[in-house]
Amino acid sequence: MVLAPSFDGLSEDFKVLSDKTRLRIIGLLRLKEQCVCDLTEVLQISQPGVSQHMRRLKQVGFVKERKDGQWVYYSLNTEHPLLMLLLPQWPAHPEDEERLLQSKGCRV
Repeated sequence: MVLAPSFDGLSEDFKVLSDKTRLRIIGLLRLKEQCVCDLTEVLQISQPGVSQHMRRLKQVGFVKERKDGQWVYYSLNTEHPLLMLLLPQWPAHPEDEERLLQSKGCRV
C-alpha cells in the first residue's frame, strides 16, 4: 500500500537525495542488488559510512534490504513513487560502474 505523499515526507525524500554519495548508491542499485562490501569498494568509503547512507535511504523507503548469512544486500524499492519517477532520468556514473566490475566485494 502506497501512502499519499505529504510535504514532510517529500521534504525528507529530497533531503536524502541531496547527497551525492547517496545518488551514486542509487545509481549502482539501479544496475543490480548490491552488498555493502561492493558499495564500500566502489565508493571508496568505510563500511560504517556506507551503512549510514543505507540507513537514510532505507528510512525514506528508497531501498530494501535482504540478509543472507552475514551479508546484507540492498536493492531499490520499485514501489516508491518518487524514485520510480526519477529513475528513467538517472545519470550514469561510468567510473562507479567500472569499479563495480573490478570489485572483489564480499566474495571469500
